[in-house]
Amino acid sequence: MKGKKRGFAVLEYFFIALVCLICLFPIIWIVLISLKPVTESMMGLSAIIPRGLTLDNYKRVVELIPNLPINFFNNVFVSLVGTVTTLFFCSLAGFAFAKYEFPGRNFLYLFLLATMMIPQETGVIPLFIIFRNMGLINSLWGLIIPRLATAVGIFYMTEYMRDVPYEIMEAARMDGCSEFMIYARIVCPVIKPGLASWAMLTMIARWNDFFWPLILLRNSKKYTLMVAISLLPSSDGLSTPWPTIMAGVSIAVFPVVIAYLVIQRFQVINVAAGAVKG
Repeated sequence: MKGKKRGFAVLEYFFIALVCLICLFPIIWIVLISLKPVTESMMGLSAIIPRGLTLDNYKRVVELIPNLPINFFNNVFVSLVGTVTTLFFCSLAGFAFAKYEFPGRNFLYLFLLATMMIPQETGVIPLFIIFRNMGLINSLWGLIIPRLATAVGIFYMTEYMRDVPYEIMEAARMDGCSEFMIYARIVCPVIKPGLASWAMLTMIARWNDFFWPLILLRNSKKYTLMVAISLLPSSDGLSTPWPTIMAGVSIAVFPVVIAYLVIQRFQVINVAAGAVKG
């Protein structure tokens, strides 16, 4: 029996390692190609292994994108501010839908869910006209305001908050807590794992956003990192400088990977703490 269990464990770990390798292969491929000289071949699996490692492609990215530090800061600003504001408004709306009875709640909630079936591209023209009238064209705030609260985020927070016991809220009311203080000091600490999960999803989506920044931003100093990197093929004299492009992609990917690992660890710690307290 021990031999069979050990064999199953070996197969299990082998399968997990294989899945991890498949998931990490695109990142490994990007990094390896970014370290290849531009003159090396890009065809075939053998091209993945660089014959000579070089950082010239990263230097070339800095040369081709003179506003790279500013573009990087724009991405950080939009991602952080967008994530914080979305967490606040989505969790606040989710708290209202999950814990309060008010006229039209069910209809409003179903209507909100129905909007999830509408592609965001259909609202680009009206939003563009509204933002033009508000003077938010070529503004980073134009990337944040349309998604201060999203239907998906409100739905996620609502369903997560339904499991928060009403007894905790009633006890807080008896102690003199206001409704907002119940939300901030009672409910939010309980749903930290849910907040961490939604923060991770939101931050990655904001960081990788390309469609709306491409439409809204006009000045190169206002570009986000994704828009700036997308212009690399037209900035180089080569037809398709893949190593240079992969170097730019690497610069964009690594912050997301690091942030994901940090937030995931925070999420796991809170889930474990909740399990111990329970």
